[in-house]
Amino acid sequence: MEKNTLDDRYNPQTVESAIYDWWEKAGYFKAQDQSHKPPFSIILPPPNVTGFLHIGHALDHTIQDLLIRWKRMSGFNAMWLPGTDHAGIATQSVVEKELKKQSAGTGTTTTRHTLGREKFVEKVWEWKHEYGDRIYRQMRRLGDSCDWDRATFTLDDGVSKAVRKVFVSLYKKNSIYRGQRLINWSGPLETAISDLEVEHKQVKGALYHINYPIDGTSEFLTVATSRPETMLGDAALCVNPKDERYNKLIGKTVTIPLIGRQIKIIADEYVDMTFGSGVLKVTPAHDFNDYKIGKTHNLELISILNKKTELNENAGPYQGLSVIDARKKVCEDLKALGLLIKEEPLVHSVGHCSRSGAVVEPFLSEQWFMKMSEMAGPAKRVVESGTIRFEPESWSKVYLHWMNIIEDWCISRQLWWGHRIPAWLCEVCEKYTVAEVDPTQCEHCQSFKIHQESDVLDTWFSSALWPFSTMGWPNVTDPHSVQTQTSFYPTSYLVTGHDIIFFWVARMILMGLEFKKDVPFRTVYIHGLVRDSQGRKMSKSLGNSIDPIDMIEKHGADALRFSFLAHLYSGKDLKFSEQRLESYRNFMNKIWNAARFTLSNLADFKVPAEGVGALPNKDHMSMFDKWIIAKLGDVETKVNNALEAEKFSEAATALYQFIWNQFCDWYIEFTKPIINGSNQKEKEATQLVMAQVLNRIVRLLHPFCPFITEEIYSKLPIKNEACIIDVYPTVITDKAFLAFGDKQIETEIDLIKEIISATRNIRGENRISPAVKLKLRLATLDQKTIAILKTNQTAMAILARTEMIEIGDEGDLNKCAVSQVTVEGHKVKVIIALEGLVDFNEEVSRIQKTIEKLTKDSTVLSNKLSNEKFIQNADEDVVAADRILLAESKEQIILLQEALTRFV
Repeated sequence: MEKNTLDDRYNPQTVESAIYDWWEKAGYFKAQDQSHKPPFSIILPPPNVTGFLHIGHALDHTIQDLLIRWKRMSGFNAMWLPGTDHAGIATQSVVEKELKKQSAGTGTTTTRHTLGREKFVEKVWEWKHEYGDRIYRQMRRLGDSCDWDRATFTLDDGVSKAVRKVFVSLYKKNSIYRGQRLINWSGPLETAISDLEVEHKQVKGALYHINYPIDGTSEFLTVATSRPETMLGDAALCVNPKDERYNKLIGKTVTIPLIGRQIKIIADEYVDMTFGSGVLKVTPAHDFNDYKIGKTHNLELISILNKKTELNENAGPYQGLSVIDARKKVCEDLKALGLLIKEEPLVHSVGHCSRSGAVVEPFLSEQWFMKMSEMAGPAKRVVESGTIRFEPESWSKVYLHWMNIIEDWCISRQLWWGHRIPAWLCEVCEKYTVAEVDPTQCEHCQSFKIHQESDVLDTWFSSALWPFSTMGWPNVTDPHSVQTQTSFYPTSYLVTGHDIIFFWVARMILMGLEFKKDVPFRTVYIHGLVRDSQGRKMSKSLGNSIDPIDMIEKHGADALRFSFLAHLYSGKDLKFSEQRLESYRNFMNKIWNAARFTLSNLADFKVPAEGVGALPNKDHMSMFDKWIIAKLGDVETKVNNALEAEKFSEAATALYQFIWNQFCDWYIEFTKPIINGSNQKEKEATQLVMAQVLNRIVRLLHPFCPFITEEIYSKLPIKNEACIIDVYPTVITDKAFLAFGDKQIETEIDLIKEIISATRNIRGENRISPAVKLKLRLATLDQKTIAILKTNQTAMAILARTEMIEIGDEGDLNKCAVSQVTVEGHKVKVIIALEGLVDFNEEVSRIQKTIEKLTKDSTVLSNKLSNEKFIQNADEDVVAADRILLAESKEQIILLQEALTRFV
């Protein structure tokens, strides 16, 4: 950034890395633990240490970085704390696959079991040290302005101490216990997994109709199931007590085919009388709904699976078979007995482990659990009272619904990588000693024969402590930790996707209230998913996944960021299109070229001694200078109001329109005669305004597009140390400069702009060469409007390329193109005589075809908008856009019909 000029073309690759390194070395990302500035803090949702920056991360990080940069420039002590998650299952799986790969061809397969726990964990740490910072490097490519000195890993010593303290504290309060419950189980990994690690896929299967003999009769009860092998673990058959077909059978017994075990027929209103035969087989150890029925009716819990999800001794002759093989064998045996009466094809949703790909089995297991119901009360109240605000607000209802049905949390995992549970089992008294510091003997019987629990904690357990464990808690003696927590807890924002509201957001709220006695954040901003241009979820199978680093390589980080922010609507999914991204790359080029041109106009500009505080001489300012300053005030108001309201797309759109449509397309063109003219005083005033407006454009745009703005900023004649730490422009901070704007002149120039645009449109629609100077007639009877038009005749003649301009009544409109312009009460008809410039027969034919097409399109739109199903199912944005399009089409038809009457 040493040169004083911008390169001819903007090349993101040469600009971005150099600027980021400079920011980081200069310490611009660092927040102060003690500061006179108000604090603003965000904790980064920690990505998996195994991961790459995916398109969802890129959106998530862009929003956070926008907020941090905006607040930093707005005078806040802004702290964005980065970190990565140890991701127990994901990381362990990656390293196990790597071990298998390395040992291929050696004759022996290296597994974690052949290495042993200690050596395997060492291997995982080695992998983490080699690859763990990969995602940090990718975050830098996007422009994330994190306080890297505070970067935290969920297995760092400080976090580990926090995890132990929380576990021990909750255990001693009887909020953590060890017990047997039904959980999600991955057979290949031999561990419990969370709901988030269960991917539901549509699978082709069958619905099997099985007859159960009713004891003491020759009758049967027919049950339909998609998992016939689970009948080996049935504890009851269940009917609805209101179902008159089966009232007389309640309390009787049936015999389970194949294994001959008797079970009761019970009644429960849960059973849907209209589904199948209205009879439900209840397998409490292998179905979550059945588990609840089993608890209600005190049924026996019969598990038929072992940890490898093979059938166990309770399955009798089927012991040792896999679930799939057992299903086939059970069906064959039922057929042989004449008890499998029907098979129907069935496509249904089946949960699969996201890591192993295997079908997830509901599994009865001894695990560690955390009681949630008591802690849920305060966590509900902070949302109900508005202490924590969800944006969009609708997600608060989802959160509260989940909190109302919350169940105990399975916090243990049968893994080696993670926070090992701080509980030691005594071989003598068989009781646990739970402690923050490793004990040497049992606290109950003082035996030295104790060994630590082999399970680790669910990754979400340490993540639930993230807002305060990253700030030094529970350390209350270290001044740095204490001050960090005082300054930055609670954090200001949490930015995340809706898929982890329950898994992470809710649990952070629970833990924050329990251990910090305050909420972990004030606002939860929930964004939607990034989908492809057709609205489909991105996936490898569809081949529509987008690598954000590839997009950055092709188009630059700023274009990617702006493409997100310009189309980010509260809580709604975002359709990603590379074509749209290319248009924002063009926007970056537009900004670059406009800055280059402006700087060339400032080559002989003498920077006033007042620098950034310099104000123009009002006596020498052109009306175009006053106009652009008025427009600047408008955009500063729009952008700041939109950012405060978290309407990021409105802020981005306002900036885009001001920069492209006002500054680039008009102000630069309007002022060319002044810059190239002989009036030195007027030129100097315009140069100062131009320099100050460009300075503010760059600062306004910086949180959205940090790289290009910092590069341009470094070349400005009027600037401070760095754009990243300069002041964000507002109508308050810019009050003195904005006072030179003139709202009346703003209206006048807007009118002139519209007239020039209308003239250019007529030229284009009628395919008149730009070289031809047009005869322009401006019709109005309003004397104030006439005065404005006469004052700006020269500008209109130059920019609209006209040889003469008549101002007055409309006269004869035959063989003329006419366009109506209205701005703030000023009405002008723009009239251009087309005689000798166009072939009227050809134009009449063209207009008639256009009217015909517009009429057909309008009919289609009218039919669509009168369809109630479309209105109910379509997005509000789509319906609104179609209504606007219909209105515009009808208006265009009227205008074209009027043109026909003038041309015929």
